[in-house]
Amino acid sequence: MGPAAPGKVSAGTREPGLVSVVVTVRNEGPNLGALLDSLLVQEPPFEVLIVDSNSEDDTVAIAERYAAHRKEVRVLVHGGTRGESRNFGVREAAGEWVAFIDGDCVASPPWLQELRAGLRKAPVAAGRTLQVGFAPWEDLGRVELPYKGVDVTHPSCNLAYRRDLFEALGGFDAWFRTAEDIDLNFRAVDRGARIGFVPEAVVFHRTRSTVGRFLKQAFWNGYGRKQLTLKHGSLWANYSLRRMFETQRGLWAWARLGVALAGYILAKVRERAPTPPAPPGSAASSAAGTARPEETSQAPERGE
Repeated sequence: MGPAAPGKVSAGTREPGLVSVVVTVRNEGPNLGALLDSLLVQEPPFEVLIVDSNSEDDTVAIAERYAAHRKEVRVLVHGGTRGESRNFGVREAAGEWVAFIDGDCVASPPWLQELRAGLRKAPVAAGRTLQVGFAPWEDLGRVELPYKGVDVTHPSCNLAYRRDLFEALGGFDAWFRTAEDIDLNFRAVDRGARIGFVPEAVVFHRTRSTVGRFLKQAFWNGYGRKQLTLKHGSLWANYSLRRMFETQRGLWAWARLGVALAGYILAKVRERAPTPPAPPGSAASSAAGTARPEETSQAPERGE
């Protein structure tokens, strides 16, 4: 199976043993300091690339203050979907391994050490993400999507790839509003790569601060799930209703699923299946995966 080439990721200089942590942010001023404090105590060597998507608050100023005092931190500006911005960050990175975390997260002290150990055993390492915030939302689990016996819904707020595999896959598909991480994992498994779960690599992820933001997140999650079916075909047979009923319990869980269904329906009406990637190296291939004009900023709420 050839490379998907959805995101125009090209190989760059790689430093052996270096982990490049790519963080895409937009208006994360209230949270960014806590994230960077947690990253700067990680096991070296590492670098942190903050990729800002036209923030309107003090996100860039905070990141630049850290960069002025710590050589590990670099600040970049790049608009587009989350997938497009992450691909840009990887192109600018120097590490042989790439890790992803979000601006509203805090990494546990051994996070990178554990992901490194995971990447020595498998080409993809997925950590354990714990939700913190409004108690009823903390225990809401992901809607798992098994593919070839592997759950491909491990989120990109706690995910690491060997860079050679990431580049061979073409990186994230910038067409996705959300679920770009599920799509990447799906393609990795389809290529024969193993995703190693590393429960010791813990990331604390903040729940949404208001009901409106919580439901908006659910809406875009559903939108992304429909994009997955448009790209990969029907996936309903992969879902386990029994598992869903076990993990999605209570009023908030069903409210989230209901709003996600609305997003799913909108994507069904609005979106069309993406054009299959052109052969690598062709002119059409170089343009594949570029966000459409109406998608020039990151989706308003991060996915699961």
